Amino acid sequence: MKILVVGGAGYVGGSLVDELTRQGFGVAVYDKLLYENKYLKRVEFFKGDIRDVDRITNVAKYFDIVIWLAALVGDPLCALSPELTKKINEDVPIEFAKRFNGKMVFMSTCSIYGAQEGILNESSPTAPLSLYAQTKFNAETAILAIKPDALVFRLGTLFGLSDEHARLRADLVLNLLVMRAVFAREITVFGGQQYRPLLHVRDVGIAIIDALHVGASGAFNLHCENITIVELGKRISVKVPNVVLTITEQSFQDSRNYAVTSELACHTFGFKPKFDVNFGIEEVKLALEEGRFPRILDPNFSNADMMRDFLSLTKNSLMREVFKS
Repeated sequence: MKILVVGGAGYVGGSLVDELTRQGFGVAVYDKLLYENKYLKRVEFFKGDIRDVDRITNVAKYFDIVIWLAALVGDPLCALSPELTKKINEDVPIEFAKRFNGKMVFMSTCSIYGAQEGILNESSPTAPLSLYAQTKFNAETAILAIKPDALVFRLGTLFGLSDEHARLRADLVLNLLVMRAVFAREITVFGGQQYRPLLHVRDVGIAIIDALHVGASGAFNLHCENITIVELGKRISVKVPNVVLTITEQSFQDSRNYAVTSELACHTFGFKPKFDVNFGIEEVKLALEEGRFPRILDPNFSNADMMRDFLSLTKNSLMREVFKS
């Protein structure tokens, strides 16, 4: 079975490609290398922009399965260029789904649930509150209509280290709060009663492969633990000595609040997260203390900061040809 991982050089792709290789799949990666300047893994690699649908379709015809990770991820990033976000997150994967004859695996997000009470399953109402969530919901809906055998994963908020090459995303809530604890010895939580379903980045790849083994299709929530931001801050303050945790009632602009169940994934393909929140806190803390990411404040560790720089670069005529949108 040959698998093409689109966006495989990124945060999720790092550990996924390793796991696919370990399990003996024929694997290749298609990636623009927006956040990296080289690809080091010993797998077949295609450098390209997903917006060139003709090219990626031509590459994909030699593969049985395409795992589509490529996207503009996160509310702040997507708000920078709504037109580009819609094209990359929605229009391109939908067009690809129409052309590709094999099985497609697509990454969506639990953000499509917006702000709701209770524990939400795959049949719960959706209420996207951001462009990111809306484009992901539109794409997953269309892809499942075009390809009923497609797999869609609604991911919780990711955390942790992916592999030895992939960057640590510094714009994810657990990673970010641990950074502040380690370097500033203080954490400030605004409001904090909002729930997030958290998920270790390495559990994504394991879940994808387990689902493929049983021929699963449809949409699945994936999470490890539903936790409030306040509780997350408290756990980090226990794990990182001498940290001051400040909780303020001031409202935060991000109004999302949702908790989910992953029981469908558990029953369908035996999903059981291997890496919990406490493990993630300790893992990120140790990596930062060991100096594994000495330039962690550089823009390329944050999706929005990196794209902001690229959008600035494209004001230059030469760079427009390289990164034209």
